Amino acid sequence: MNEFKQNNYWALILGGSSGLGLATAKKLAKHGMNICIVHRNARMQEDAITAEFDTIKNEGIQFRSFNIDAFKPEKRDQIVSELKTVLGTQGRIRTLVHSVAKGNLKPMLDENKPTLKNDDFNLTINAMAISLYDWTKAVFEAQLFAEDARIISFTSEGNTKAWKNYAAVSAAKVTLEAITRNLALEFAPYGIRANCIQAGVTDTASLRMIPGSDQIKMHSLKRNPFKRLTQPDDVANAVYLLCKDEARWINGCVIPVDGGEHIS
Repeated sequence: MNEFKQNNYWALILGGSSGLGLATAKKLAKHGMNICIVHRNARMQEDAITAEFDTIKNEGIQFRSFNIDAFKPEKRDQIVSELKTVLGTQGRIRTLVHSVAKGNLKPMLDENKPTLKNDDFNLTINAMAISLYDWTKAVFEAQLFAEDARIISFTSEGNTKAWKNYAAVSAAKVTLEAITRNLALEFAPYGIRANCIQAGVTDTASLRMIPGSDQIKMHSLKRNPFKRLTQPDDVANAVYLLCKDEARWINGCVIPVDGGEHIS
């Protein structure tokens, strides 16, 4: 199960301390991928996160983590510089995974609650979309990508459907997909493929932050052909498949990973 180890491949996962990012880190580590996780968590979460990271280390791969603000240019430069030293002349980043969940979940109109402002949109779109480009460019300019590299990000059905309180995140997802398409076009000559995974409704901490998330889950259970929610492992399995050599001709796509939830 060490298919990536022989090439000294690394996965750089933005937002890998929980949910889809953590599941992806565990899956890729099982197959010999070295892991670097960039996350932002409070001290009170440290013990639980350390335990999760220990399970990844137990796969016998190299592991690095940075509890840091991934959206500050100086912090990004610091991490890329450190990775350049860690990877040396042999290691290369096979996969960049963007699993960032930082945004505003406010309504557009409400008499009793704060409503969306321009700054809310800017913060959300920058964190959940534009940061993908920033990190891709930084890794590319540092010459850390493998000759055949994969950029993978996570979108949702909110890219085309309107959900109350989801306007800023929805705008970010659409932006993320547009950036991914252009990465797929402009970075292809350098051996880089870029795709979005459209995960089905998954019971993560990020979902539970959305007002009305219980109703969203109930609706998804009814319409999903398999009558269950998407699991983080379902998405991690798809990331793994996209990292394999055989997936090199998949580029510029938004791929539903939801058991067919989107068809009904």
